[in-house]
Amino acid sequence: MQWTFTLEQLPETAAAFWQYYADKQVFTLDGLMGAGKTTLIKALCAARGVQDATASPTFSIINEYAYRDAQGQPRRIYHLDLYRLRDEDDAISAGVEDTLYQDAICFVEWPGVIAPLLPPDTVHLQLEVLPDQKRILREIAASYK
Repeated sequence: MQWTFTLEQLPETAAAFWQYYADKQVFTLDGLMGAGKTTLIKALCAARGVQDATASPTFSIINEYAYRDAQGQPRRIYHLDLYRLRDEDDAISAGVEDTLYQDAICFVEWPGVIAPLLPPDTVHLQLEVLPDQKRILREIAASYK
């Protein structure tokens, strides 16, 4: 699947994303620094009804957000930014593995360092900035496994 969008089209893109990936929980997100990964995740959280302020977890590594599902049950979204981690041991020490296997949605930026820890049904995504400043989000085969 793939979407091309402007920043103004992010809410519609986020809604379409959740329609397509309604049954998925773990997503990796690759893209160059400044491509808009955190901005995209903010829009995806908003589309799920997250009320908390969302921000990049670059220094905290893992941010947790609450929302309610269609039945009104409390649910969680985790946003992981692994840019500063050196290896799989750092990730395990930070609680990344535990987070990936909860019954929650997880977005993982800079996932290469944890490739062996990812669940087999992980959706791998790439975000790219086009010359006209539009973004393209596409599902890719994991190249770091």
